[in-house]
Amino acid sequence: MLRYQKHRSYVNLPMLLRVVGWLLMIESLFMVIPLIVAIINPDESFLPFLICIGITGASGGLMTLMKLRSRDMGKREAILLTGFTWVVLSLFGMLPFMLYGTHMSVTDAFFETMSGFTTTGASVLPSLSGVPKSILVWRCVTQWIGGLGIILFTLAVVPMLNTSGGMMLFNAEVTGITHDKLRPRVSYTAKGLWGVYAILTVLLIVLLSFSKMDFYDAFCYGLSTMSTGGFSTDNGGIHDLNSIYVKVVMIIFMFLGGVNFSLIYNTALCKTKGLLKNTALKVYIWFILAGAAIFSLDIIIGSEDVSAIDVTIDPLFQSISLLSSTGLVEPDFHTWGSVSVVLLIIMMLVGACAGSTSGGAKIDRFVILFKFLKNEFYKMMHPGAVTTVSFNGKGTATSVVNKALAFLFMYIIIIVAGGVALSLMGMSLSDGFFCSLMAISNTGLGSEATGVNGDFSLVAPLGKWLLSFIMLVGRLEIFTILLLFTHSFWKK
Repeated sequence: MLRYQKHRSYVNLPMLLRVVGWLLMIESLFMVIPLIVAIINPDESFLPFLICIGITGASGGLMTLMKLRSRDMGKREAILLTGFTWVVLSLFGMLPFMLYGTHMSVTDAFFETMSGFTTTGASVLPSLSGVPKSILVWRCVTQWIGGLGIILFTLAVVPMLNTSGGMMLFNAEVTGITHDKLRPRVSYTAKGLWGVYAILTVLLIVLLSFSKMDFYDAFCYGLSTMSTGGFSTDNGGIHDLNSIYVKVVMIIFMFLGGVNFSLIYNTALCKTKGLLKNTALKVYIWFILAGAAIFSLDIIIGSEDVSAIDVTIDPLFQSISLLSSTGLVEPDFHTWGSVSVVLLIIMMLVGACAGSTSGGAKIDRFVILFKFLKNEFYKMMHPGAVTTVSFNGKGTATSVVNKALAFLFMYIIIIVAGGVALSLMGMSLSDGFFCSLMAISNTGLGSEATGVNGDFSLVAPLGKWLLSFIMLVGRLEIFTILLLFTHSFWKK
């Protein structure tokens, strides 16, 4: 098999299309959820969703009938399939937005769908009032699908990929600097991670159902919170509920969404050894607490009349929401002071732990960066010293360190390039940089151009396509997408 991969000069396109076909049929099954919502609500029409299900399912079914020259999948196929899949599922996933309720243009519908699948949470809808519940449910479903990864879900439900480049597909999509399998077969690993993800989501929905929310809101917020996506069901969001219980529950699950799911899986099996030694998790917790403390001080200094909730629950909620890239913002955040705004940008950039549903560059890489810099300063004073970057209680390979540093360098380049490009499309330079950071970190906050909780309908059409691309690059962690634009990738 290895020899065959080495000498094969073509891309196994039929195999790629067959896998995408399976994914489209799975996507059509997920569309049944908003279809049921439309059927239950007498004011809504279920016909558009039937059409979308038919188009998506039939297209997927035709792709699975492709005749295969070989089932073999190499590294090129894995990388190409990952990027191709997210785009194709977004193209079919945007059909409900175009055919029903919102009747969006192709540009707006693709932006909304890509924002959902990448768990960014940015929206072109100026208001959620009057938007059919089935459409709002579909937005949250797309976030939940994309939270842990479309390809990872495929590996869990399509067993044939276990021996057809499954590990390469796993590595191409799952976030992080290293990828460790939990089980010998990659399909078992995918099932384990998705099992944890699904159980936590169900638990969150049940807990939210005990609040002032009805089941519809609990279901939507359960999907968008566990995926750290942040889509809401109304303009006021959870803040209109004025419920401490809801905020505390969401704090817990937003935090879990930012934790490496491999750690959660192992902890559930009472394997806590790795949990206690995980450097990123420790930094993640300290970062949350430090952020909440700074937010609290900023509120106390900048406000005259504050309550205990204002300086405890709200700052902690905001700290976890930003660091996990959920992007739910307190309605009075703009009054918290300039220090809070600076911290907001830092948290968007850093993100939570690798292997989680969160966005950002990931804490793991920044830990490696600062330990690398510490070693470099030490070697300036001790040129003969041999140093290593310690991570999770053991040394890190030079190749891993180099890859982490290269990732952070490319991350900044994309933010700058995106910001400059958006400014050329009519945005101010500061808004352009902020929106570019928002997109690549998959956080979904608006800038002054859209309002903190505003929509992105004011962005130029070309800007929306650019932001959609940056969102995809950020979700698939840069290299998986940018490799497609290199000559060496296509070279025989």
